[in-house]
Amino acid sequence: MGLIDMRSMPDDEYKWILHTKDHFSKFSWAYPLKLKEAEPVAAKLLQQFYSFGAPRILQSDNGKEFVAKVIKDLKNTWNDLVIINGRPRHPQTQGLVERGNQTLESALGKWMQSNNSTEWSK
Repeated sequence: MGLIDMRSMPDDEYKWILHTKDHFSKFSWAYPLKLKEAEPVAAKLLQQFYSFGAPRILQSDNGKEFVAKVIKDLKNTWNDLVIINGRPRHPQTQGLVERGNQTLESALGKWMQSNNSTEWSK
């Protein structure tokens, strides 16, 4: 999982996109966020886990929003969940999500242009 910075094109109060991707199926989920903080990230992960089931492994970078206690507390509900944080300043450990972020940003940009809209969070 990773965050896409949309502060240069905010949609009302939304300035971030939480992007999660299943390594097996390559299916992606994208959630608009107002803040780059652990609590809203954890809330979206809970929403996803309750809807689709928790993954066996949750991989992220070392951003404070991903290493906070509230994220680690997900293990209290899903005991088998393994949380892996990538190496600091080493985005290669997040290759699948980083490529997915680029694809999502490109598709979103094309959609906004063709629809003459900046409402990417809808």
